Amino acid sequence: MSDNGGISFGLTEEQREIQLLAREFAKNEMAPVAEHYDKTHDYPWPVIKKAQEMGLTTMSIPEEYGGLGLSLLEECIVTEELAWGCSGMSTAMGVNGLAILPILIAGSEAQKQEYCGRLADGQMAAYCLTEPEAGSDVAGIKTKARKDGDHYILDGSKTFITGATVANFFTVFAYTDPDVRYKGMSCFIVERDWEGVSVGKPFDKLGQHASDTAEVIFDGVKVPESHRLGPEGTGFITAMKVFDRSRPATAAGALGVARRALEESIKYAKERTSMGQPIWQYQAIGHKIADMAMELEAARLLVHKSAWSVDNGQADTMVSSFGKAYAADAAMKITTDAVQVFGGYGYMCEYPVEKLMRDAKIFQIYEGTSQIQRNIVVRELFRK
Repeated sequence: MSDNGGISFGLTEEQREIQLLAREFAKNEMAPVAEHYDKTHDYPWPVIKKAQEMGLTTMSIPEEYGGLGLSLLEECIVTEELAWGCSGMSTAMGVNGLAILPILIAGSEAQKQEYCGRLADGQMAAYCLTEPEAGSDVAGIKTKARKDGDHYILDGSKTFITGATVANFFTVFAYTDPDVRYKGMSCFIVERDWEGVSVGKPFDKLGQHASDTAEVIFDGVKVPESHRLGPEGTGFITAMKVFDRSRPATAAGALGVARRALEESIKYAKERTSMGQPIWQYQAIGHKIADMAMELEAARLLVHKSAWSVDNGQADTMVSSFGKAYAADAAMKITTDAVQVFGGYGYMCEYPVEKLMRDAKIFQIYEGTSQIQRNIVVRELFRK
């Protein structure tokens, strides 16, 4: 989409080149090994290393700090392609972009130089917000950071942390003043090798097996004041700004999964015959696939609009929620319908659509559930 006031639904030549680069990477490096990592639950280091060399783990980091410096729309274009290859691996690559956002939003110049540079040099990071008793309710976190001289003492536990087992550092949200609720939340950069930091074993998950998710415990961790991001009490605002930027890219992952399901369904419905003709010629199947294509197209337009809004300085929480909820729900429906198109084969692990259906479910949950997105939309509609 153009940023000159006029509307363009086409991609620029440069954006098409980036898209093609990501598409080739997904096709050649990710798709062929997706089943292997889904079955073994191993962390896909060989793929991650290649992605790092191409800058695919530092897409949103500005060029002056060693990243690709992509716009959010461009990041969405790339993410759709990567998630087409395997959304678990795509999530494993994309977590650096999420973890660095608080630093890009609230960090000092020195913090940006240091930590963006580390990711550009091949380190990994994780974003620590969710807790055992606080997911959708961000203000409900229990982790505390108590001031003690020129440092803080950090205590608490985080759960469902993507990339936790491989992260070299974390961006961690904690209360510096719990009495004033969300106005007393702050954000910190915490090193993996500091005393008191421990990471649990990866959880067994329904889908996205190539992406690790684990618990992170902070037990009396000494965090220097220099590792706080922005002034005390600004953590909640930082977290909300992160969501505005992270939700479009997350939703783009749902587009990739949905597109793969649509393509696999078209291919199968051409090859599979029943009672003497390809099954796509039966209206029950043909219309199902037509609906899948329409829902995918509508979702992509919403997601691209939400990214374009951020890129043009018009970050719109409601549009961001439209895109995230619609794309996540569409991906779940499209992958479920793909299994139906495949019939009995769709239920078998040797065919690709059962994995797509398992992988799609998380998009309705992480980065704000589909229900929370609707709450946000209601709030925004009735605020006006």
